[in-house]
Amino acid sequence: MDKIKHKLARFLTSEYRFVGMFSFRRDPSPASKADLRPLRAPHGGVRRLTANSGFTLVEMVVAIALFSIVMVVCVGALLALVSANRKAQALQSVMNNLNIALDGMARSIRMGNDFDGSTGCTGNTGGPNDCTGGSTTFEFQSFGSTSDPHWIYNFNTVTHRLERSTSGSISGAAPITAPEVTIDEMLFYVVGTTRGDTVQPKVVIVIKGSAGAPGSSSRTTFHLQAAAVQRVLDL
Repeated sequence: MDKIKHKLARFLTSEYRFVGMFSFRRDPSPASKADLRPLRAPHGGVRRLTANSGFTLVEMVVAIALFSIVMVVCVGALLALVSANRKAQALQSVMNNLNIALDGMARSIRMGNDFDGSTGCTGNTGGPNDCTGGSTTFEFQSFGSTSDPHWIYNFNTVTHRLERSTSGSISGAAPITAPEVTIDEMLFYVVGTTRGDTVQPKVVIVIKGSAGAPGSSSRTTFHLQAAAVQRVLDL
């Protein structure tokens, strides 16, 4: 009996402790106990780490300030990106308007006949209705009945816009390009209008200008060129 008591006393004084039925816990070693010593705070005091430890007021203020700075920078970059995207979409819409007007004009000319570039011609070495030096006005018979009035495309040097008239008179011309599109120069080069020659009637259109999105001071320059050849054989 004394021998059993002696062994039990040695076990209870060892590094193991009884924490429950059939369960034991090992006590921390002296080295690990040394790691649990109090931490020294920067101001020289002692700061103990407990289960209820938290952030100080200074730490919270610094964290909130850094978070606010990061959020301001991120939100500013996001707003700038959204604004740039809107301006790009508006500029794309303006350029689409110009492309549609130019494509529609080339398609109408291609389907027409009886080309005439003599009005507003700056120089010509071809036939009487040709204009090899470039003209600001182009007239032709549209596809359909020959009794219909001629169509006229005109570059208005005052409004810097492209105009079209379907009444046979330039006085009834209406603009077909957007106000945001400024055309600085537009010329029609016309050749082969004389019947019976070896050249099929052809028009080369050259446009130079700039376009800008509404509400934006920046502008994008463009230089476009299109060609249209009469589909009806010039016999």
